[in-house]
Amino acid sequence: MMQQYWRLKNQHPDQLMFYRMGDFYELFYEDAKKAAKLLDITLTARGQSAGNSIPMAGIPFHSAEGYLAKLVKLGESVVICEQIGDPATSKGPVERQVVRILTPGTVSDEALLDERRDNLIAAVLGDERLFGLAVLDITSGRFNVQEIKGWETLLAELERLNPAELLIPDDWPQGLPAEKRRGAHRRAPWDFDRDSAKKGLCQQFGVQDLKGFGCQELTLAIGAAGCLLTYAKETQRTALPHLRSLRHERIDDTVILDGASRRNLELDTNLAGGRDNTLQSVVDRCQTAMGSRLLTRWLNRPLRDRAVLEARQESIACLLERYRFEVLQPQLKEIGDVERILARIGLRNARPRDLARLRDALAALPQLQSGMTELEAPHLGELAVSIRTYPELADLLARAVIENPPAVIRDGGVIARGYDAELDELQMLSENAGQYLMDLETREKARTGLPNLKVGYNRIHGYYIELPRVQAEQAPADYIRRQTLKGAERFITPELKAFEDKALSAQSRALAREKQLYEELLELLIGQLAPLQDTAAALAELDVLSNLAERALNLDLNRPRFVEESGILIEQGRHPVVEQVLDTPFVANDLNLDEDTRMLVITGPNMGGKSTYMRQTALIVLLAHIGSFVPAARCELSLVDRIFTRIGSSDDLAGGRSTFMVEMSETANILHNASDRSLVLMDEVGRGTSTFDGLSLAWSAAEHLAKLRAFTLFATHYFELTVLPESEPAVANVHLNATEHNERIVFLHHVLPGPASQSYGLAVAQLAGVPGAVIQRAREHLSRLETTSLPHEAPRSSDPKSPAPLQSDLFASLPHPIVEELMRVSPDDLTPRQALELLYAWKMRV
Repeated sequence: MMQQYWRLKNQHPDQLMFYRMGDFYELFYEDAKKAAKLLDITLTARGQSAGNSIPMAGIPFHSAEGYLAKLVKLGESVVICEQIGDPATSKGPVERQVVRILTPGTVSDEALLDERRDNLIAAVLGDERLFGLAVLDITSGRFNVQEIKGWETLLAELERLNPAELLIPDDWPQGLPAEKRRGAHRRAPWDFDRDSAKKGLCQQFGVQDLKGFGCQELTLAIGAAGCLLTYAKETQRTALPHLRSLRHERIDDTVILDGASRRNLELDTNLAGGRDNTLQSVVDRCQTAMGSRLLTRWLNRPLRDRAVLEARQESIACLLERYRFEVLQPQLKEIGDVERILARIGLRNARPRDLARLRDALAALPQLQSGMTELEAPHLGELAVSIRTYPELADLLARAVIENPPAVIRDGGVIARGYDAELDELQMLSENAGQYLMDLETREKARTGLPNLKVGYNRIHGYYIELPRVQAEQAPADYIRRQTLKGAERFITPELKAFEDKALSAQSRALAREKQLYEELLELLIGQLAPLQDTAAALAELDVLSNLAERALNLDLNRPRFVEESGILIEQGRHPVVEQVLDTPFVANDLNLDEDTRMLVITGPNMGGKSTYMRQTALIVLLAHIGSFVPAARCELSLVDRIFTRIGSSDDLAGGRSTFMVEMSETANILHNASDRSLVLMDEVGRGTSTFDGLSLAWSAAEHLAKLRAFTLFATHYFELTVLPESEPAVANVHLNATEHNERIVFLHHVLPGPASQSYGLAVAQLAGVPGAVIQRAREHLSRLETTSLPHEAPRSSDPKSPAPLQSDLFASLPHPIVEELMRVSPDDLTPRQALELLYAWKMRV
């Protein structure tokens, strides 16, 4: 047996092997030690190998799901090795075979998945000049490809997708950025061969070439897609009929968000790694899990296609009319997660309850579709066409599957009575054996006149008729002696023998017949997968649009308007998440960025609301770009190409980067990639270094963004930056106001024009609970700092009692921009006329 084990194990050296032995999955050697630690199960030893006991650990096969879920969540891959031979007829060890490989990116079992999140596997091929990226969701059949330039863009896309596994070629150099991601592992270079990939994909989709998918020229992406297809077939050990097409995604079609921006905006994961108080937690009230997953994809991939966005807006407006969404949502709730059910059917590992849920979903479709006939929006009309009804399939499943089937087909009891005559007969035989024997005993007593006659059964000899020894000689001629006991004789009759042959095999034959019928059902459904998957996709989108209509009503969201003129106008904008957690009314604020004003320098106290104001702007713009209504009384905006955020502080100690280094890396990314169509949020740039260094960096970064003409919100405590509008006409000052009362600060959270008068830092520190003595001493220091005007590098006094010189007031000591310009001018290089013109120009600026 161990020879058989090693033959299979050597094919999968890096994965845990669950080796079926009777009612248990067993693990041996290093697998056993590892599993015992990860699963907290008992490690035992059994037998001998090279003079040593064999480490061994096991779990009951009927409760394996929970253990598998834990291992997959820990990032482990598991090889399932089942008995495929018949123990009754096998000579030696029962034959075993690997039937499936569970990996984090290819699991499809309901118990192993998060129903509200996609479970993706990705593959990458190429180099920093051009990468091919393929992404597969085996639980839905979505298969996307794209080509991307540069590491930065690739890593941002991987951050968006967050795949559970990432496949890279084995001939890539070690230590590349992609390999540091979770679930990254290497595959043989030939798995990425482009000619083989193209051939395999064409065979999978039943086409001659990939032109119909718009992917013919994406050779790198096709190589990556071929690797994914090979990997999926290798792990599933079955055909993949639910993978029907490739979709070419283009970066240029989307609003790009880098990894830092996604984290800072907390779209579907908060900064602590949870889901509470995220944008998704507020806007997701979808009735189906597949709707929630689609909404998450929309939030993470906002679009720049105005026609698509306005079609979604029109659909939401239509669903809001006469509260139509209130009729659709209960009907959608009856549908369930059809998308993943269909994938499991395609993979042939659907469970009986999957078929029951599909049956109920198909039964609910006619009423849902009839309710959509009144919807006038063109896009909703397109969805209604895709949401077909399937009366024949619905009737078939209603007849075939019992109302509440068991979790698995293993023990039968799934197929309904009346569906198959042969199965009904076998089940009747198995179930009615007891009654038949009682009836037979009554008849035989009457026929023979022997009152002590008994009909019985034992596992060794089967069915029998028993007579006391004294009456055995009176047995009829058709009684055939089967067994002699001390005080009795046992007989069999031709009738009882015929019944025995039927009854003893009826149960096993019934189970085999039921499993056969179940497989036939799956095959029949697989033949209908294509239209069913289209229906599931349309249902998911209808769910999202109905959800966004409900959210628009209950969260007081309004329809934004896209305009050709470059700008962002928001009246009475609100932060959708903060508004939900506040016990007090949210203070709404306006924003107006246009051709004349491209940047707002935002000043004000800590806790005053600067970050909230900035983030709400980004979230309003993002919601508009998924087609949703937005938390504002009025919103008009042009399409943006990117949303950047440089907010908060964090370090990357494992990567050897300090907080300031991370801040500067994010700032560099923004300055390199922002355009005049980008929305940029910059919060407290330069605070991680010395005052002059930080101020200089913040000032120059703001000037650069002003020259780029990006839509920028630049929050700062460097009040010196409030002079920027003097040299950059597209920059304006605003501030969040606050007031002090009895030495306590009161935040008003209202955005007003002009710079703030002070930062109220000490008042905020007092509010945070800093000891009173520290606050008092800080007031003394502040008083001296505000009155001193000593030069920054003043010589230290020789008098030990004299206080150390303090840094001068920055606003007073920083030169005027004209003085800076004058320092760069060389008078000897100017003609008299140039000098005079320069003097007049400076005069005008002053």
